[in-house]
Amino acid sequence: MQSFIFIDLDDTLFQTLRKSEQRADRNALQPRAYLKDGSPISYATPKQEWLWQWLSGASRMIPVTARNFDAFSRVDLPFTEEAILNHGAVILDKNRRIDPEWQGCMADVLPGYQRDLFDLWEQVQCHARHDPALNPRLIKDFGVTWYGVVKHAEASEEALDRLLNAVIRPHESVLSGRLYYHLNGNNLAVLPDVVGKARAVGFLKARYASLHGPILTIGMGDSRTDLPFMSLCDYAMIPKGTQLGMLFHEA
Repeated sequence: MQSFIFIDLDDTLFQTLRKSEQRADRNALQPRAYLKDGSPISYATPKQEWLWQWLSGASRMIPVTARNFDAFSRVDLPFTEEAILNHGAVILDKNRRIDPEWQGCMADVLPGYQRDLFDLWEQVQCHARHDPALNPRLIKDFGVTWYGVVKHAEASEEALDRLLNAVIRPHESVLSGRLYYHLNGNNLAVLPDVVGKARAVGFLKARYASLHGPILTIGMGDSRTDLPFMSLCDYAMIPKGTQLGMLFHEA
C-alpha cells in the first residue's frame, strides 16, 4: 500500500532561531529555510532532523504550507512529490510547475471572493496607518492575489488582536463566512473561504487513490489551520509546544 504524508513546514519541520533555541542547543541546529539574501532564518532541531529522515524514508512527503513559491524555493529539504502552497491555493507538480487542473478550479471560484478581500484590506491598511509597526501585505503568486497577512515589527499579539477585533471580525465578509482569519503568533492571515489546505489535500488524496488504489495518509501540522487537512488523513501527528500541541496539553 502506498503511503503519503501531508506535512506543514514552519513550526513543524523547522522554526525561527528563537523558537529553535527553546528546543535544542544552538550548535546542534540545522538551517532549513533562508531569507532572500541567503541568510538562514529557520532551523531544525536534531529531533526534527531525525523525524525527516524517518518519515521521508518510508513515505511520500507532500509539503502543505502557507509559503508562496519564492519562500518555498528557499526551503532546504529535498521534497520530490507535489507541493501545496499559499494555504492550499496553489498545487505544484513534481517538476514544480503549477497544476493546471487545480489552478482551473481556483480560477473558477476565486474572483468573487477577491472583491471582498480587497474591500477588507483597504480597512486593514487604514488601521495600520495608526500603528507603523503593523505590516499588512496581500500575498500574490503566479499573478494572482490569494490572501492577506499582517505581521507586527515587535511581534505584538496584542496589536494584532486590536486589529482583529476593530476591523476584521466585524467586517461583513467575515461575518458571512466568505472570508476567514487565522492568528498564530506574529502571523494574522485573512483568506477567502475557497482557499484552504484541506481542499487541496482532499484533491490530491482523491488523485492518489485513483492512481494507486487504497492508500495510507498521515497529516502533520502545528496550527489550527492545519487541523482540517489533518482530519482528512488516516492518522495525525502534532509537534508538542505548538498551537495545536498546547490545545491537547490543556485538554
